[in-house]
Amino acid sequence: MATRQLFKKVEVRNRTTGKAETRYEVLTDAGKDPITGKRRQVRRRFKTEREARDTLSVVRTEAAKGTFVARKTLTVGDAVDDYLAARHNLRATSLSKLTYDLNVLKQFHGELNLQSLTKAQIDQMVRALVKGGTTTPATTKFPKGRKRKPWGPKAVNKVISATARLLEDAHRQGLVPRNVAVGVTRVASSHQSLDTFTPGEVKEFLSSLDDDRLAHAWHLALTGLRRGEIAGLRWSDVNLDAHTLTIVNNRVSAGGHSVENDPKSAMSRRTLPLPDRLVDALRDARERQRIERDEAGSAYRSGAYVVSNEVGDPYSPAVLSRYWRDALKRAGMRHLKLHGARHTAATLMHLDGVPTAVIAAYIGHNDPALTMRLYAHSQDDALRAAANSLQH
Repeated sequence: MATRQLFKKVEVRNRTTGKAETRYEVLTDAGKDPITGKRRQVRRRFKTEREARDTLSVVRTEAAKGTFVARKTLTVGDAVDDYLAARHNLRATSLSKLTYDLNVLKQFHGELNLQSLTKAQIDQMVRALVKGGTTTPATTKFPKGRKRKPWGPKAVNKVISATARLLEDAHRQGLVPRNVAVGVTRVASSHQSLDTFTPGEVKEFLSSLDDDRLAHAWHLALTGLRRGEIAGLRWSDVNLDAHTLTIVNNRVSAGGHSVENDPKSAMSRRTLPLPDRLVDALRDARERQRIERDEAGSAYRSGAYVVSNEVGDPYSPAVLSRYWRDALKRAGMRHLKLHGARHTAATLMHLDGVPTAVIAAYIGHNDPALTMRLYAHSQDDALRAAANSLQH
């Protein structure tokens, strides 16, 4: 079928001055719409004949290649909203993280037409995040917004990746001619080794927990459980007589709220044999909760969770992190993130000669190779021992 095209000079009236002006009009077919399958027609007017002829050439070339994208009024902000609304397969936590990252794009370029977004504008956003100093949109809590501190490479690169996924989806839908985020360079980051406690520090910390109401939570952390697994663990998942617990529930933060869902992966759903120190800590916790239930009476809640407050409600994961920090401070210990306790458990198993595949199964990793990459490093004490073994 021949491509229909029309190029002509037309007279139009300027709406502001009322005077007649010359314009050059292009009317041409632009191939089939990739979504509807219907043929598309392009009609545009230009001030100069050169602009009109150049546009006609571009449209014809792109139509022949099947890469032509019709003009849309969709903004970056609307595209972000549509993209997030279509992510039906994501867990609440994953959707919350994706929303956070793409909201950054909305804050910088939300009012811009999606088809007008350029790589240079995304690069400008990246530079602004790395440098810091830009102001976030106003909220009820912060009417004037907040000044951003410089972002680290990991956080910035998540925004870049989320932007690239959004634009790739828009490209597949025929909303943009290409994904301009593909060529955006990721921010370089320096190597950071995992921070863990030494065996001596673990012993010191555990010995300081006699009066800590949440001692059992820190024992669970130093056994390799994730924060969400600790927060979501229920007494029905624990068999103290058999010295086992089963991970079947995950309590995590999403959009400022605590939500519960299945474990992170199939390997995360696991039954673990427990060391005696943990069994003792759990027995103490169960007895303490029994006493608290009696004291609270009808005000006591379900009490279904292993780690709960004085009236039987589970903790939010963020609160557990804060109490962990407080426990370290009381013990006079250096700061270590709560997730660092999980790293500590895996590292100490590695240093004790436990096979990598067994460590992966215990802490719930899908891939033992990942376990090896994360934890196949030795602490200073182990390195000194290795050096001493070389002395003959």
